[in-house]
Amino acid sequence: MRRTLLALALTAALASAAHARQTDPAAPAGQGAEPAPPPGKATQLDAVQVSGTLDLARNGLSPDTGSSEYVFDRKSIQQLPLGDATPLNDLLLQAPGVVQDSFGELHVRGDHGNLQYRINGIIIPESISGFGQTLDTRTIDSVRLLTGALPAQYGYRTAGVVDITTKSGAQQGNGGSVGVLGGSFGALNPGAEWYGSDGRLTWYLTANYLQSDIGIENPTPSRNAIHDRTHQTKAFGYLSYLLNDTTRLGFMFGITDNRFEIPNNPDQRPVFVYGDINDFDSATLDERQREKTRFGIASLQGRLGGTDYQVALGQRYTSVDFTPDVIGDLMFNGVASDVGRSNRANTLQADLSTPLGENHTLRYGIYASQERAVSVNDALVFPADADGNQTSTIPIRIVDDNRKIGHLYGAYVQDEWQLSDRLTANFGVRADKVSAFIEEGQVSPRFGLVYQATDSTTLHAGFARYFTPPPTELIAPADIALFQGTTNQLPGNVNTDVKSERSSYYDVGVQQQVGAHLTLGLDAYYREVKHLQDEGQFGAALVFSPFNYARGRARGAEFTVSYAGGPWTAYFNLTSSRAMGKRIESGQYNFDADELAYIAAHWVHLDHDQKLASSGGFTYAIDESTRIGADYVYGSGLRKDFANTASLPSYFQLDLSLTHGFDLPRIGRLDARLSLINAFDRVYQLRDGSGIGVGAPQFGPRRGVYLGLQKAF
Repeated sequence: MRRTLLALALTAALASAAHARQTDPAAPAGQGAEPAPPPGKATQLDAVQVSGTLDLARNGLSPDTGSSEYVFDRKSIQQLPLGDATPLNDLLLQAPGVVQDSFGELHVRGDHGNLQYRINGIIIPESISGFGQTLDTRTIDSVRLLTGALPAQYGYRTAGVVDITTKSGAQQGNGGSVGVLGGSFGALNPGAEWYGSDGRLTWYLTANYLQSDIGIENPTPSRNAIHDRTHQTKAFGYLSYLLNDTTRLGFMFGITDNRFEIPNNPDQRPVFVYGDINDFDSATLDERQREKTRFGIASLQGRLGGTDYQVALGQRYTSVDFTPDVIGDLMFNGVASDVGRSNRANTLQADLSTPLGENHTLRYGIYASQERAVSVNDALVFPADADGNQTSTIPIRIVDDNRKIGHLYGAYVQDEWQLSDRLTANFGVRADKVSAFIEEGQVSPRFGLVYQATDSTTLHAGFARYFTPPPTELIAPADIALFQGTTNQLPGNVNTDVKSERSSYYDVGVQQQVGAHLTLGLDAYYREVKHLQDEGQFGAALVFSPFNYARGRARGAEFTVSYAGGPWTAYFNLTSSRAMGKRIESGQYNFDADELAYIAAHWVHLDHDQKLASSGGFTYAIDESTRIGADYVYGSGLRKDFANTASLPSYFQLDLSLTHGFDLPRIGRLDARLSLINAFDRVYQLRDGSGIGVGAPQFGPRRGVYLGLQKAF
């Protein structure tokens, strides 16, 4: 399967090389992401023509400067084993430096989550972490994963920026498609999309539904999980209206409603007694979780004089509700918590770009958000003595209700300076302030340098100072005193507020083009961190909570290869990384005293640290209608045991695919896809339930066969 690769950072102001890639139709996809020159005034208000010009101007507001970039275009997405039905996290897993975890979590360059999602240049406020994906791969025309020393316009979530360009009616023409994918484990995934343009109006709308018997990773190595049904619904829309030939109004929205059964681990023995019940079959537990997200964003984008701009106003609401099995959870855990978390965010974003002479491009902007976070823990617990032993079989109810309004403000300015035809510098600064559980701020300088040593060799180096506020939607302050003298008494009684992470990031790399078809890349990075943020699952509910290490450091190297020639495309990524932390300084009540003392005196691996990770694959076009492909992921194993002192075994998963287009009488073109996931049916464990902030064992998927059909109209 083909992956479009620009493994190392290219500065947008490398105008000569960038323009050549932009205008060369034979250039490999993903290597022409640089913006075109500023748009001129169209002589007629043609929706398709003017929208394309404005798209290029919008791209110019988000340059590829000072960072490493990996790009998936529409063709490479279609070549994934599941095509458009691929969850977004599985798509990103094929990029270098990305490590998979349980519950669909991703870790980029040794960071926990900390991903920023942008759609058409607009930040989408993050959702509360859960099991399902908020964004749908079907909406994507192309997606870039930016990592490394990012320029000043990127703030807050900086482990990686997932920059999505959506399909649009102006690009697609008038039409749509319907399709369905189904197969193993009761999977059924129908979907539809509709797009087009009419005069000044263009639109793109899509929706899909998924049901499956594997909603969350199986906690056992068995083929079929117990109590793991999921129902997921997603919808997305993007509409734009041209006010004139240099200005357009836009509106996009997204809706997600995901329901999960929590899978059971059989043959577990109860620890507590409920009334006169002293036994319970763990295979019959009935825990459930529901996750909802909806967002709407209105934007105004255009040109004023020589300045391109985009201003966006948006709102996002997200919630997670965990419903326990009251009797079962009390007997196994000593607590049955009905947990609800919600967050409503209102946002303002403005980005502008102004050329200054022939060699400078000034970019500047602001961002502001207001969040209202609600966290309610309605728990049933048993009374207990000082040693935590149950003293009554009749539970009591405790409600821990927290609400908080937070604010976040940021501004940036950066200059892209073309020092010569081959050398470009990008330097800037951003200032950020957060006011929520605590008030903090930082001024962060950024600098990037790119040198086009030869026509086939590009070198880059960058430095970035980062300020990462804690995710307000995940913070749920616990009233420690409420649970004293119960079976849910917390391990400790110290609870310091979660702090913003502050880090210095260094990144260097080289990209080498070998001949017309082969590209090699090597990138190295180092990050020194104060108040390093991590997240863990503490307690029975499968909801993550953030905490800080006082110090942290991460380093690694990425080697990438891509090939595209004739009927063959292939890619290979290999990453070596190490991420460490020392001394827990917030949320200490979640940790046992022995573990706290050990982490205070030792550098420990982060729970998501993995020494080696690799992905790769190929596709071969048998003819114009038929293609075969193979993709794999490999990991040396995440951390486990006391204070993450050991690691799990390595794993390897191979996926295969066959696609063919049929030309049928009366029906016309029908695209079919046959996919084989985990072809060798290898049983591997992502988590074993031990480690810092790890709450449950998780196994990778077992072998599955899926058939997809797609019909365009």
